[in-house]
Amino acid sequence: MQEFEELYKAYYPQVYLYLLDLCGDGDLAEELTQETFFKVLKKIDTFEGKSSIGTWMIQIAKNNFYNDCKKKKYVSTEECGEIPAKDNPERRAVDKDTAREIHLILHKLEEPYKEVFWMRTFGELSFKEIGAIHGKTEGWARVTFYRAKQRIKEELG
Repeated sequence: MQEFEELYKAYYPQVYLYLLDLCGDGDLAEELTQETFFKVLKKIDTFEGKSSIGTWMIQIAKNNFYNDCKKKKYVSTEECGEIPAKDNPERRAVDKDTAREIHLILHKLEEPYKEVFWMRTFGELSFKEIGAIHGKTEGWARVTFYRAKQRIKEELG
């Protein structure tokens, strides 16, 4: 149980911020984060170590989010997974105005660019972890991130 508490403390911010960016609702993100850690606790014995534990948890969080979307009968994951066009203080990576602009652009960016950019920039995941989450290669994650970054730069002017 002590080990689980350490996992919770270490990975809670990453999982919560990832879900917050997916759903744009702090209360829902909190609920999905708790559900994610509940599933992690129940399934920790099935963790095979093929990826990092953080990558495994993010995958569980992502599945929880999309399952929630299905329950609410959203038409598409795009409708379900829009990133809010507001600046979240927890994620301030650059000055406030630029961060807001980037989030507005990110809000419009199509998948998988939106998610890969978020995972790398705000989730601080490695390309290898991002590739594993998407069932792709590390190279795919690098190229997708680069393309997302280029699109954002174009929009920023």
